[in-house]
Amino acid sequence: METQPIQVFNPQALIDRVPLANGSTCYVVDDALLEPERFVAWTAARSDAFRRIDFSAYPGNYLMASASVNDALREFFIHRMRSLFDARRLLQMHCRLSMVTLAPESLQPYQWLCHSDNFNLDRAFSIQASVLYLFKDQSLGGTSFYEPTGSPADTSQLFADSTALSGEAFTRRYGIQPGYIHASNSYFTQIGSVPARWNRMIFYDGSMLHSGDIASPEKLGTDPSSGRLTFNGFFTCRRHAV
Repeated sequence: METQPIQVFNPQALIDRVPLANGSTCYVVDDALLEPERFVAWTAARSDAFRRIDFSAYPGNYLMASASVNDALREFFIHRMRSLFDARRLLQMHCRLSMVTLAPESLQPYQWLCHSDNFNLDRAFSIQASVLYLFKDQSLGGTSFYEPTGSPADTSQLFADSTALSGEAFTRRYGIQPGYIHASNSYFTQIGSVPARWNRMIFYDGSMLHSGDIASPEKLGTDPSSGRLTFNGFFTCRRHAV
C-alpha cells in the first residue's frame, strides 16, 4: 500500500485580508501546512508521474493529489474559508499539484493573457480558488489580479482571438508579445498582487481574472524540489439565497 504524505493544515494559521483595487479581496494564509517540507519531498519522489496539462490553459505539468490531501483541503476550506465568500454549500472540489514549466516562446496566445476559473457557471453557483506556494525562491512569482480596460465585447473578442489566431497573427492584431503577463498592459489593469512565500496559501474568487506572476521564466523547471511547485484547489459552491 502506498504511504500517504503527512499533510495537515495548520489549525493556528492566521488569515489576512488583502484588498484589491476593484473592491474584491484575496485571503492570505501563511504557514498553511504543519509539515510543508515533507509534502514537497513526497511530491518530488513522484516527479516522474507529472503530466503535461491538456485540459486548461495552465502552462505546465500536474500531478493529482491523493485522497487524504483532497480531504484535508476540503475540511480546511469548509471550516476556515467558505464563510468568507458567497458560498453556502460546497458542491464540488478538485485539486492538483502543479508546476509552471513552459518557456515564453512555447506559450500559446491564450497563455499570454490573464484568465478566469469561472467555467461559465450558472449564476446560482460561485467558484473559489486557492494556491499554496511550495517553493522558497520568491522570484519564481506569486499571483496577480486584473480587470479589463476595454468593453465586455472587446475583451470577449480578445479572448476568442487568443485561441483562434496564430501567435504571429495575434501579435499583429493586438501588439501583445509572447510571454507571461505580470503587469498592466493596454488590455488589462493589474488591481493587486500577492507575492509568493514558502508555505503561503491564498484563496480568492475564481471568477476574477488572474495569472501567475512569472517575471523570471528562465528560473522555471520540472524538478518539484526547486521549481515553481504549487498546490491548486477549486471549489464550486451554491451561493447564498438572496
